[in-house]
Amino acid sequence: MKIIICMMLLFLSQLFYAQTKLIGFVKSKANAEPLPGAIVYFPDLKNGTSVKADGSFEINNLPRTKTLVQVKLIGYKTFIKTIDLAETPVLNIDLEESVVEANEVVVTGVSKATEIKRNPIPMAFIDSKYLTENTATNIIDALAKVPGVNALSTGPNVSKPFIRGLGYNRILTLFDGVRQESQQWGDEHGIEVDQFLIERIEVVKGPASLIYGSDALAGVVNLLPANPLPEGSIKGSIQTNYQSNNGLRAASFAMAGNTNGFIWGMRASHKEATNFQNKYDGRVFNTGFKENDLNAYIGLNRKWGYSHLNFSLYDTEQEIPDGSRDSSTRKFTKQISEEDTIRPIVSDKELNSYTINAIHQRVQHYRIFSSSNFIVGHGKLALRLGYQQSIRREYAHPQQPTIAGLYLNMQTVSYDLKYYFPEKNGWEGTIGTNGMYQSNNVTAGTEFVIPSYNLLDLAPFVFVKKNSGKLDLAFGARYDARSFQNSELYVTNNPITGFEMATSDTGGAIKRFANYKHTFSGFSGSGGLTYNITEKLMIKANVARGYRAPNISELSAKGVHPGTGFEQLGDANFKPEFSFQQDIGIFFDSEHISASTEVFNNILDNYIFNQKLQSFFGGDSVYKEAGNNYPVFKFRQTKAQLYGGEARIDIHPHPLDWLHFENSVSLVYALNKGGNGAVINDSNKYIPFIPPLHTNSELIAEFKKKVSCFSNIYLKVGMQYYASQNRAFLFNNTETKTLGYTLIDAGFGTDVTTKKRRKLFTIGIFGTNLADVAYQSNMSRLKYFDNYPVNGSGRSGIYSMGRNFSFKLTIPIDVKK
Repeated sequence: MKIIICMMLLFLSQLFYAQTKLIGFVKSKANAEPLPGAIVYFPDLKNGTSVKADGSFEINNLPRTKTLVQVKLIGYKTFIKTIDLAETPVLNIDLEESVVEANEVVVTGVSKATEIKRNPIPMAFIDSKYLTENTATNIIDALAKVPGVNALSTGPNVSKPFIRGLGYNRILTLFDGVRQESQQWGDEHGIEVDQFLIERIEVVKGPASLIYGSDALAGVVNLLPANPLPEGSIKGSIQTNYQSNNGLRAASFAMAGNTNGFIWGMRASHKEATNFQNKYDGRVFNTGFKENDLNAYIGLNRKWGYSHLNFSLYDTEQEIPDGSRDSSTRKFTKQISEEDTIRPIVSDKELNSYTINAIHQRVQHYRIFSSSNFIVGHGKLALRLGYQQSIRREYAHPQQPTIAGLYLNMQTVSYDLKYYFPEKNGWEGTIGTNGMYQSNNVTAGTEFVIPSYNLLDLAPFVFVKKNSGKLDLAFGARYDARSFQNSELYVTNNPITGFEMATSDTGGAIKRFANYKHTFSGFSGSGGLTYNITEKLMIKANVARGYRAPNISELSAKGVHPGTGFEQLGDANFKPEFSFQQDIGIFFDSEHISASTEVFNNILDNYIFNQKLQSFFGGDSVYKEAGNNYPVFKFRQTKAQLYGGEARIDIHPHPLDWLHFENSVSLVYALNKGGNGAVINDSNKYIPFIPPLHTNSELIAEFKKKVSCFSNIYLKVGMQYYASQNRAFLFNNTETKTLGYTLIDAGFGTDVTTKKRRKLFTIGIFGTNLADVAYQSNMSRLKYFDNYPVNGSGRSGIYSMGRNFSFKLTIPIDVKK
């Protein structure tokens, strides 16, 4: 209570701080012409404005503090500078023309907003232009072309991010800086975020445990919504998307405003799709989905800083494929009874239907969080508090479709408190603590894969930066402690439904899980530098130690998960994972060329992976339940090494500045180094789910000149090559080798405007997998979904999506400029 009273007094004291405003002009350096539409923005203050027709701008309600400002306009080099608002009432800026945009301001994995050029931590930045000019069925799949980033997928709407070969609970997903908690331990548990809500994405490609703790051992994906509008604005949009392959239909409506520093906004979205298709499988049964989303926020930008409050709702019904087929026709079949003795062939009507099947999962995710930044003397105090509830029901009883098999109710309270010391002689320091309290109740279902549990994270950290001209240094340290406890669980038969149910009466009941309690702890840290050799050439180097506590499934799982089709076993003796990663990269940016090469080496102690078990008599270990045979998987722990890198080059050939040629390549190798008495041989010398060599090439033409009513026209064609992945974990067919493939895509887009250049709407037409290649990604779990893997076709499992055309339409709504 004393802490809360002190915080309130601190907040009230800031109301009496003198405020300031910033005015100025933004012009072209080449001809001194005004640049209307340029955005002047303070990332750490979440405040900014757009430049008027005469080149002038004015921003009110600014605190008297030292902070970073950026000025952006397409076709010009971004201006980035740290200024003291107490001493800078006027800021005039001359922007240089540039066809290459190589610098951005990032807020992820650092203590505060930082130029990506000056940040030694390996990162990738995906802006709104990239998201607009590409198509995907979910926000994680939108990262498919980013070097070093992949997705583990279970159909079109379920994807989990992988960074440099690592995923699951090793990648922390954030929404606007707040951790996303949505049962990440599950294979078929996707990211519960409205893709229309995201305007840009920041990716940390390496250990970020220093800032975010456990679950950020391999990196961070920060999904960022649009910035608050400039003061005096009320704007919105209507967005629609149709995709031909699975008949995806999506629409989203948004409005936002800013009145004298009071900001507000909302977005409502809906999308649905039927079963996707490819030329080998036809339509793949039970891969449709429906999704509804709602988001709203309010906030204040004042002289004392800012305080924003955000609420979101995500509600989806996602079908769960199992790959069962008729043995002779290879057509998909469906479960119609608990006994599952007869499976009829799925009709064409059902394959083309948008109706969600009885076998599906429903996920509801609620989130409310506050984000505040207070000016305290010459320093700043930042506080984020969040509450989330994730309700996951997986329906697996076809004759009683309203009864959930797996029923998970998870609640999470997260906190993030930081104090930023004032900059002095190039030194900047931050101290803080963050973590969460989480409880997960599993007792309302009929199937029990994990027990109920609760955990509490406590973690202080310190982060320091030093700028000395051409050299930037960054280093810090952190200590994490996680108190974890799962509850014992007894089950008995429900006399009404006949299914198992949890019970507190231990007499005659079966003990499914035992009590377990443990405290996991670990030290993490990082240190790195960026050195600007010249204005165009720089080098980055970083070393980091990451930490991760084992998740609930790895520790305690025991049962058949409806969405995976196998029995999962955990191990309560697991130790925390620790990584030690070294990165080095060289970056070159000129007026017409942007290029980089990055390499890394990562050693992981106590690395946890999933392995299919072998029976004592050879062949698969099998678990029998309700007349079905399920293969058995068990988590193992070993030492692993992952190494590789990424390279990219973006060429704008002079004088054809309207044309640019983007190329990138990514490579990860992973080795099982053994441990815990394991004998390493040819079948287990690698580790599972490692992406193969991947290249991406794209030729893009962008035309600034208006043609009739069309402006900002772009045309593009691209090719993605995925090499064969022969470095698989072959032990007992846990994984199989995967053939390589090449995909071709293309796109076109334009703004449609009036004679006075007022935008009426934006259209985009995209085609993916234009050659309709039948392929299987080694990062697709559907590859292993087949009840007759040995058959006359020579093929096994489900293939990925075939040719797809996507049509986007965006209509802007400008109520008040």
